[in-house]
Amino acid sequence: MTVSLKKAELHCHLEGAAPPLLALAQARKYGVETRDFLRDGAYVWRDFTSFLAAYDAVAGLFRTESDYTLLTETYLDELAAAGAVYSELFVSPDHGEAVGLGADAYIAGISRGIEAANARTGIECRMVVVGLRHKGPERVEWAARYAATCRNRLVTGFNMAGEERIGRVADYARAFDIARDAGLGITIHAGELCGASSVRDALDHVRPSRIGHGVRAIEDPALVARLADEGVVLEVCPGSNVALGVFPDLAAHPLRRLHEAGVRVTLNSDDPPFFHTSLQREYAVASEVMGFTGAELAAMTRTAIEAAFVDEATRVALLSRL
Repeated sequence: MTVSLKKAELHCHLEGAAPPLLALAQARKYGVETRDFLRDGAYVWRDFTSFLAAYDAVAGLFRTESDYTLLTETYLDELAAAGAVYSELFVSPDHGEAVGLGADAYIAGISRGIEAANARTGIECRMVVVGLRHKGPERVEWAARYAATCRNRLVTGFNMAGEERIGRVADYARAFDIARDAGLGITIHAGELCGASSVRDALDHVRPSRIGHGVRAIEDPALVARLADEGVVLEVCPGSNVALGVFPDLAAHPLRRLHEAGVRVTLNSDDPPFFHTSLQREYAVASEVMGFTGAELAAMTRTAIEAAFVDEATRVALLSRL
């Protein structure tokens, strides 16, 4: 049933979407030893800290504009083949800087990949610039200023990702003000490794229209009611949450409870090959394990497009494709 269903994804980190075979080819291209983060065709990590280290190692394998064009096309082609009509990719100019490529060339390479995939498959895609929380407030503000001033029509949002247990949300509020004042859509990672209080802090200090994950709001019924009342959309990633130990298994995941409480939820893959998932699998799991009907899944896709960081003409055109 879910194979033919139209899909949309709001929460996927570009470097985290690199298929292991592509990462291995890139490692051979640059003479990089991979045993610490890639073995037997799979990424290797133990906990969130080692996952971030593996993620950074994979990101370091993409070093040129053409590398990023290839990565972007590869993932968007996969999504389109699974029935996706829309994708938002989380992109980190910090990674472009770290490999000596520079933020502008990094974004340019991704843009070319988006345009090529769109021309070939019809999938629409936008970029959400991410500031890395563990790099501190000043660096996150740098990312926000970059997003606000880069003048790329495909950069339409701002987010903060990384180690959620570092710093207070309030310390990063200025970065979101910079992005909001530039007209960018606002989302933020919260309620994943940290509890319901991190979701409340995000609502109070950042005022996002969406929250990445947000699932630990389930620990506070009043907060769940607030999310429903305010219409904040959650970018839910069940496979990621189970892989990282946020919940013990898919049966314990609160997606169904959040949905039944009136919270606007969407399905996403986060860093799919790291967590042995895909957008197609997330829709299938929601159907087969969590009992969502085809109509309910289609409504989640509609919610994603309604919450997408796109102009209204694009939104109307995407909705017409469902």
